[in-house]
Amino acid sequence: MNYLAHIYLSGENDLITIGNFMADGIKGKSYKKYPKDIQKGILLHRYIDTYTDAHETFRVSTKRLHEKYGHYSGIIVDILYDHFLAKNWNQYCDKTLISYINAFYDSLEENYDILPPRIQKMMPYMITDNWLLSYASIEGISRVLDGMNRRTKNRSGMDEAVNELEAFYSEFENEFTIFFDELIIFSKDKLEELNSI
Repeated sequence: MNYLAHIYLSGENDLITIGNFMADGIKGKSYKKYPKDIQKGILLHRYIDTYTDAHETFRVSTKRLHEKYGHYSGIIVDILYDHFLAKNWNQYCDKTLISYINAFYDSLEENYDILPPRIQKMMPYMITDNWLLSYASIEGISRVLDGMNRRTKNRSGMDEAVNELEAFYSEFENEFTIFFDELIIFSKDKLEELNSI
């Protein structure tokens, strides 16, 4: 899953949320140098990624893209699924998407010193361009995919995946809904498990 889903699946604890958000850059056991709740967020992120990659419905979505995008298919579906979460936000959360995102940005700024350098560098761009809110529109997703393609030095062709999003919109949305309902339950269980240790 991409940023918005990881943040949402973290529950109410700000530090667990930040840990989940920043986890991609934390390798091996280096997570242990962070405060306990950040550690829980990092571990939760890893559980979510493992569950997602193995999930039958997620694989249906990636299979649709695999011939054209190869091993980038999973990254693309992560981003597309964040679009459907943002678009259908009020089905999952009582707070508006804007107020939820702003509270997260505030929390990032309050905990800036804990963040790894890569996230510290990225954060101003993320907030200024409001990446998380941009996921709600196809134009926003197109910009994200374009940025991801540039990061691969244009090798991935990910900027073109908005075409598949538009061509198979209802299929991707249906797959997201089925998958995400199950992921919510899985994440809650894992969070309870981590909090009980």
